[in-house]
Amino acid sequence: MNYGLDLPDYPWDTLAPYRARAAEHPDGVCDLSIGTPVDPTPEVIREALAAGADSHGYPQTAGTPELRAAIAGWYSHWHGIELDPETSVMPTIGSKELVAWLPTLLGLRQRGLRVACPAASYPTYEMGATLAGVECVRIDAADVVSGDASLEGVGLLWLNTPGNPNGEVLDRTVLAAVAERARAAGTIVASDECYALLNWNGAEATPSILDPAVTGGDPTGLLSVYSMSKQSNLAGYRAAFTAGDPVLVGDLTNSRKHAGMIVPGPVQTAMIAGLTDTAHVEEQKERYRARRAELLPAVEAFGLRVDHSDAGLYLWCTRGEDCWDTLGALAERGIVAGPGAFYGDAARQHVRIALTASDERIAAAAARLRGA
Repeated sequence: MNYGLDLPDYPWDTLAPYRARAAEHPDGVCDLSIGTPVDPTPEVIREALAAGADSHGYPQTAGTPELRAAIAGWYSHWHGIELDPETSVMPTIGSKELVAWLPTLLGLRQRGLRVACPAASYPTYEMGATLAGVECVRIDAADVVSGDASLEGVGLLWLNTPGNPNGEVLDRTVLAAVAERARAAGTIVASDECYALLNWNGAEATPSILDPAVTGGDPTGLLSVYSMSKQSNLAGYRAAFTAGDPVLVGDLTNSRKHAGMIVPGPVQTAMIAGLTDTAHVEEQKERYRARRAELLPAVEAFGLRVDHSDAGLYLWCTRGEDCWDTLGALAERGIVAGPGAFYGDAARQHVRIALTASDERIAAAAARLRGA
């Protein structure tokens, strides 16, 4: 007899043979597969976590007033978006938790509605549909704008900008057109923007779904999702938030109260420090910029074409072959990357190479790719 949800095996476990082959390299493995931060959590955040350690009462699901103000302040500082901290923001236990459970919390199964996500995208969008017991279809923003894809019967449309795995950035014109068409169809749009501050072709953060040029001043049916894992090296803290439509945020907050989905009190205190200190964000971005500058020309010298990759922590690469063949070639040089097959059928000829390794490992990988 089977128990539980009978979900498929976790996909990253299938990389074991490639990791083993890469580990045979005399100088050790360069693991550029998973986008987990390797740099220290900033001291200002660790100090705040310790200061909040006396957390004897239950935390607030909606976040403390101070945290809600810090989240609203973050949108104002980085995006020029003004939000009501009382009604329009909510902390979450990492962004993956929200991605996985949003279809359930929105009641899509009861309403007979589907989830849609990009053709090449983060696997948890589809897993969230699976957990909710609803269908997931693949629809890119460009297809929504052009009218080539219908949103009929779609209750939740995921956007991801900058994209994981491909680093594609959607501009304000595209976001505005998607928002308009989604509203006409009665579809909620959730935009996963966790790489928004890691943009490489300009000084500004990448556009948000909540930008006034996108919303026209009306956030109805729109949610922005953000994680502090990348900007502040907080993957282990599970610190994230969502913002947007006050009615949606209120409904989600109420549902999460019933489910006990609460960001721990000390983490809420630490988030305030991370959201209000901007220096560490700029410092971390420059670390990633330097690693990208080291790795990008070496990847191209190895014969890979880099597509999109205008923002985020990855190089989205192909040499026009099955991704597993490319992974095998990289493993021969002691390098592990992420297979495009994990991100949908449209991505099967790409691999994702992460910038989340130490300076020393990035330099070693670059040397191997150049044939040094």
